[in-house]
Amino acid sequence: MGISVFILAGLLVHCVFLVSIFDIYFSSPLVHGMTPQQTPLPPPAKRLVLFVADGLRADSLYELNSNSTPPAPYLRSILENNGSWGISHTRVPTESRPGHVALIAGFYEDVSAVAKGWKENPVEFDSVFNESKYTWSWGSPDILPMFAKGASGDHVYTFCYTAESEDFGAQDAAKLDMWVFDHVKSFFNSSRSNQTLFSALNEEKVILFLHLLGIDTNGHAHRPNSREYKENIKKVDEGVKEIASMIDNFYGNDGKTAFILTSDHGMTDWGTHGAGHPSETLTPLIVWGAGVNYPQRVTSQKFEDNLLKEWKLENLKRLDVNQADVAPLMASLIGVPFPLNSVGTLPLEYLNNSAHFKAESMFTNAVQIVEQFKVKMSQKRETTLSFLFTPFKPLSDSEQINYLKKARLYIQQQKYDEAISLCKTLINLALEGLSYYHTYDRLFLGLSIAMSFVGWTTYVILVIIKTHTNLTKAVQTNKESTVLFYGFAFVGMIIAFFLLIQTSPWTYYIYCLLPVPVWYAVVKELPVIQDLATNLLSHNMVQSVGFIFICILGIEILVFSFFYRSTLTVGLLVFAGWPVITQLWAQAKTSASVWTLLCVLLAIFPLMPVVGREPNIPLVIATGLLTLLISCFSLASLCKNKNKYRNNEDLKVYFYQMLSIALSTYVVSSTHDSLKNKQGLPLLNQIISWMTLVSSSVLPLLSSTFLIQRLFSILLSLMSTYLLLSTGYEALFPLVLSGLMFVWINMEQEALQHYGLSLKPKLAVFNFTYATDITQFRQLHLDDVRRSFFFVFFIVTAFFGTGNIASVNSFDPASVYCFLTVFSPFMMGSLLLLKVVIPFVLVSCAFEAIQVTTQLSSKSLLLLVLVISDIMALHFFFLVKDYGSWLDIGTSISHYVLVMSLTIFMMLMNGLAQLLTTQRLQLSRGTKHHST
Repeated sequence: MGISVFILAGLLVHCVFLVSIFDIYFSSPLVHGMTPQQTPLPPPAKRLVLFVADGLRADSLYELNSNSTPPAPYLRSILENNGSWGISHTRVPTESRPGHVALIAGFYEDVSAVAKGWKENPVEFDSVFNESKYTWSWGSPDILPMFAKGASGDHVYTFCYTAESEDFGAQDAAKLDMWVFDHVKSFFNSSRSNQTLFSALNEEKVILFLHLLGIDTNGHAHRPNSREYKENIKKVDEGVKEIASMIDNFYGNDGKTAFILTSDHGMTDWGTHGAGHPSETLTPLIVWGAGVNYPQRVTSQKFEDNLLKEWKLENLKRLDVNQADVAPLMASLIGVPFPLNSVGTLPLEYLNNSAHFKAESMFTNAVQIVEQFKVKMSQKRETTLSFLFTPFKPLSDSEQINYLKKARLYIQQQKYDEAISLCKTLINLALEGLSYYHTYDRLFLGLSIAMSFVGWTTYVILVIIKTHTNLTKAVQTNKESTVLFYGFAFVGMIIAFFLLIQTSPWTYYIYCLLPVPVWYAVVKELPVIQDLATNLLSHNMVQSVGFIFICILGIEILVFSFFYRSTLTVGLLVFAGWPVITQLWAQAKTSASVWTLLCVLLAIFPLMPVVGREPNIPLVIATGLLTLLISCFSLASLCKNKNKYRNNEDLKVYFYQMLSIALSTYVVSSTHDSLKNKQGLPLLNQIISWMTLVSSSVLPLLSSTFLIQRLFSILLSLMSTYLLLSTGYEALFPLVLSGLMFVWINMEQEALQHYGLSLKPKLAVFNFTYATDITQFRQLHLDDVRRSFFFVFFIVTAFFGTGNIASVNSFDPASVYCFLTVFSPFMMGSLLLLKVVIPFVLVSCAFEAIQVTTQLSSKSLLLLVLVISDIMALHFFFLVKDYGSWLDIGTSISHYVLVMSLTIFMMLMNGLAQLLTTQRLQLSRGTKHHST
């Protein structure tokens, strides 16, 4: 198999592995075709006002200030005198979109929704807004259009400010909330002179939705403990008070308005959200007005979190709900059908109504969830062969009818409490059943992927042994056995036939048929396996077993480092002792001492707190100056060199790169000063930042292709961009890492000589352009396995060294303030991704240099790297889970996605590193300098 075909096959197989996880664990839970269910009794409220204070933490609203005054006096008086309160528990990912969908549509979105866009609906869904007679909404262009687009007919109206208003660097984001309050007031004023609007507002089943983004924006820009965040809460409190009294006056205090104030998600102390930390998942819920219970006094109540004492609310009953329970609560208050896909359970304790009304509402809730269960079950039954179908036993058809008949009978006999508890049991069973059918094919798909995984890894190991080592004799593979080919083809046809008669989705064909060609390729290499077994048995068994044990231990350490960053510190300290263990110390004392020193320095980074928690701009500036100092020394040594290795063109490029570093250092300093003084992002700084970003990808290609010079040029270019994206100690990371990479290249030279594998070429004269002479490649040696392991370890260190990016909430928007401050999730995400990639590129380029200087074909080392990362990925494939805390589920999936992406990424990185190191652009039209 040619190298390009092999890499293409590898990329395809890994893409299948990566995508499969979303099909297996993250397909959309929605079903369609249910009939809307609505409570037959008249509702308590005619209209509902929903305030969503985006990014508001529960403790920020409920906890008293240091002088014992409430942060939101009006809302505090509501929960003490007029309404009910509690905590709404959100789910991961704690982002605005899934949070609003849970509140308004009553279901938890699958993760694919985040990838498919912020404003669009990847799947059409029903919502309380859609079921209402009219909904008017004011707020952010990122949230409102989503619910208007999914609505049937033209009855959901949106009023949004411009996307540019969402500026993290602006004077004060509270102006976004003032915009909403002002527009709601003028809307009601204008309705007095507009008869159509006036009569629409006086209809029943009306919803007014105020989305308040200021708190979230201020939290990102200044952190939740800042003065700005707290003042914004106060402004929202005043705004809510004004709007509530204005609406009551407008309707002549008819007592038919219900009010709900809640939040879509909370926020960590360092101003981010997305993961499952309590500060992100605990949000406030305050409900008052028509049909809502008054505060209930209690003498004691028990909650595990012990927050009531801190909030001085021990004597007021706290009613906790899941976020999706708010949708059925809204539907029940204004008497609209429950959203079709809602999985929320109506929180009855919030309702101030007759027991009959509560029982009927609960019955409607149960029927609505059982409807979804029935549709899901019939879908599964249709696509599974009857003898293979195993139904969800606790809720068979007869059981469903039984439960509903019993509940209806209890209501008729006025045994309301029994009816309610029976309906709750039925809801829990139906939700279990929904989950059962949703994950019905999981085991079978998981096994198919695992078989492909093991097959692929085995095949790669066989390819390495067969073509790049001397472990097997040149085995002549006998002519391809036709029996073997037809046997595997027959198995493939049987699998395809089974999938066809079950009308399975096309992706199932890929997952289930992939093991067939992969294992065919493995079985075809049977003679190699036999030969290898004979060869290994003739060797020293203890050595072979010891070697395999060390390999497994190394991979386990890498897997462990995904959970505990400090494992990397242990690994790096072991690396520091590598020259001593292998006697390289005696051979190259200087290189070995520098290696040990840099390993110890790099080992400090994984012990530091995650990036973004503590901004430290002076440290970033100091790093910029340090980089300039290093480049001056390097320039001096280059000028001392004979003319042979340099020309004026190289020096020009060099000066330009130094200028770029100086400019980046200045931009970081002045931008953060400007933002501190609330003057926004200066336009000049923004232009310089983007120009630096663009030039950093081109400049290395203009520099000399001599090994040390080219690598140093790549470091300087990437460093200028990295400085612009840094907010603290991480700015030093690429500097220490690349220092270690330079020494690593030197150390590998020493190791080669130590094992007598080749003569030591002089690194200073080594030129990338002429390094790809095929005849000089050697076979793999056991020491090359260590080289590959070092590479994978450094790649993982490059990734986790400055923070665990496996958690969504570790993305700090402050990192991108030199480029943009207006909220733009995809642009910000891309820049943060670039920040992650820069250390990768440095490690990949060093690895490319090592392949070249140790006379190995890039394919053989890449294959070893592939095997190591595939075995790691297989670990994470089996560690993926969809139960336990939301934090665990999110982390387990992101780990698998990370390792798979790393593998695909390393294949692409290999190509990028080759391009960065070997290609050279010639700009001058005069004499072309070719260093030979």
